Order: sequence, then C-alpha cells, then structure tokens
Amino acid sequence: MTTPGNAEHGLRLIPFNGLRYVPERVGSLAAVTSPPYDVVVRPDGVDYLESADPHNIVRLILPQAGTPAARNEQAARTLHDWLAAGVLSADPRPALYVYEQRKPGLLQRGVIGALALSPAEAGVVLPHEDVMPDVVTDRAGLMRATSANLEPLLLTYRGDGPGTGAAGVVEETAAREPLLSTVTEDGFRHSLWAITDPDELAVVTADLAHRQALIADGHHRWATYLRLQEEHGPATPWDFGLVLLVDTARYPLQVRAIHRMLRRLPLSEALAKVEGSLRVRPVEGPLPLALEALADASERGNAFLLTGDGSYHLVTDPDPALIERTVRPDRPEAWRRLDATVLHASLLDALWQIPDAPEHISYIHDAAATVAMAERHGGTAVLLHPVREEVVRDLARQGVTMPRKSTSFGPKPATGLVLRSLG
Repeated sequence: MTTPGNAEHGLRLIPFNGLRYVPERVGSLAAVTSPPYDVVVRPDGVDYLESADPHNIVRLILPQAGTPAARNEQAARTLHDWLAAGVLSADPRPALYVYEQRKPGLLQRGVIGALALSPAEAGVVLPHEDVMPDVVTDRAGLMRATSANLEPLLLTYRGDGPGTGAAGVVEETAAREPLLSTVTEDGFRHSLWAITDPDELAVVTADLAHRQALIADGHHRWATYLRLQEEHGPATPWDFGLVLLVDTARYPLQVRAIHRMLRRLPLSEALAKVEGSLRVRPVEGPLPLALEALADASERGNAFLLTGDGSYHLVTDPDPALIERTVRPDRPEAWRRLDATVLHASLLDALWQIPDAPEHISYIHDAAATVAMAERHGGTAVLLHPVREEVVRDLARQGVTMPRKSTSFGPKPATGLVLRSLG
C-alpha cells in the first residue's frame, strides 16, 4: 500500500534495543511465549501458560490480581525483577528484527521495529475496526506502569517485489544464522534475526517511507499508543510503538472470523427471538460440517451459525425492513451488509437487547473453544464466516471502521520474543 503525497508522510520504522529472554535463565524460549493478550482464553489459558514456566510472558501481559491498579503494579514489579535477575536483557545495539513464522504449508516473514505514531486521518496507518474504550484504558494502565511495549501489533503493507527494498533485506537476513529459533506448541517455528548494518537499515527506511499500512491485529494497542503519546507530549519514546510489518504482496495473511459467546442468553431463547425476522434452519453436525454449511450460506448473504446445546442452526436472510430499521444509513453499502454490522445492530442490539459488555459477550478466535464455552455456561455461541481481505482494505481506505472484533488476521506474532522498553 503506497501513500498518496510525498515520502515524508509514509511509514517511519526505527531500530530499538530489543528486550529479550536470556535462554540460559528460562526453561525454554517456547515455554515463555504466549499468544497475544486478547487470544488467551481466560482463565484456563492464563493458568496453563503460567504453569508452563515461571517466567512466561503472560505474567506481564495478563497479570492476575484483584484490581486493575494491583494488576498493573504486579506487572511492573515482575518486569523490574526479571530485568534485575537477568531473565530479560537488552540487546547492545539498536536493531530492526526480521521475524519468521513457519510450519508445513505456511511461511510468514516481516520486520519488527518502533513505528512513528500517526492518527487515522493522516492516512499512513489505517485502522479498520472500532475499539472498546475500557480495553484501551486497561492496556494503557499496563503500558504506563511497565513503561514498555510488551507485544508487537501486526500491520500489513504492499511492497513492490521480493528482491527489492525492505523485502530484499528481509530475505537476505533470513538466510543467515538467527538470534533465536524455537518451536511452540501449535507447531510453528519462530525465528528472529537482528538488522544492525547501517546500509541495510537505510534501505528498509527508504522503502517504507512512502508506504501505507493497514492494522491487521492490535487496534486496541494502537489506540493505546496514541493515548499515551498524547499524555507524554512530543519528542519522547512514546511517539513510537512496537509493530510487526508484513509485506502481503510477498506473504499474504490469513483472515479468520472472531466469534461471540453470549453468556446469559440460552440457545432456545436466542432462536425464538430471531424467528420471523431471519430465516432459521437446523444443520447437521459435527462442528466442521456445520461450519461448511455456514461458509456456503455466507456466499449468498448474511449468515450466522448458532449453537450451545449440541445442535446447530443457520440464521440467514435478515428481513430488509429489519436492516433498514436498525443499521445506520450513513455508511457505505459494503459496511451495512457486513455480518458483524448486522449481528451487532440488528441481532444483539435490536432483537436480543444484549449490552456489548464483558459480562454479556466474550470474543473468541477459535470456533471450537467458543462452542465449548457456550455449552459450559448454558449460553449461545454465534459463529461467523471471515470477511474477505479486499473488503477490509477498501473500507479502511474510505476511512470507515468495521464493528469491533470483525476480523482476525494471522498468523499472529508470538508474544515474548522481543519487547521494547520506553523507560
């Protein structure tokens, strides 16, 4: 993605002294990593990761305590203790980091660095989803207390070709011996290299200077970066935020759906309340077969898969009058017809009357985990089909944000391989 206007309005990615685990001080690098904070399913995921290694990064990104203030204080104290004990150590030279994720059939590479912050209206970094203010407040408290960017956001841009500019430096760097390489439980091999050569850094800087990026994953953390930048004023380390930039001309990302689990709405009640306004029909399980039916139905319009008691139900074909009555008219038609738009405006708000609050709705990336949680709580799992990437980009370029948690781009970077201190 190339920005309109001149080069000074493009991406500015700078090297930093990465904070990394000292391998000799931990059980294994794989054991101290974690998925991004919003992918960890609480409380099971946190407990599991904490038990994997006493220094697992989840103790920083999702500290466990009674109040937000206590959690933030605990994370700051833990980070201080790990630095003092040599569990984490800063690299001696500022670097950009080439990061690779690999498993059979999938290879993704990108560059991790500190990216100059800019508001959406500048047209340099494009958000595509709305954010929840309480999550931004939560992440801001954690970053403020630790004075650190604990995990990189995932951003995408479109390069010119595999052998030129930043893409060429990435490929050349990945042919060398990595700083670290580890295989996590999900089968991914994660490798990291440092770019410290001034000439190579200059090539990356020049190439990115006229690019435009899309936030693929990390809207709440980007909003947090902007809030903390405003708090600290100009010309501070808070003018930059930790990101992973992936050239999707070279390495296309996968786009997945994010599902909803309605904690206080039993499936029978959910189905009864949509009857007459949408078409409801049972479909055969098990889950993979039901998801195929959802994919087929999504080709023809809005479609949702509801479950929670072992049965599966397709909900499709919303009444046009319902859409007109509930979906705001001042947005592009592509936005008005998004599954997430219709789900939130027409079903959650109008038919089910469920507040978008954590005690009512959980957002979960994995379909099977969503179903299991719904069955455990006696609630309703609402499974969605992914949005096409070109729809996301087109709306972002128009300055239109999608409903929060509309998409899940991946693979996501593992948390814990490199951190950035702002202290």
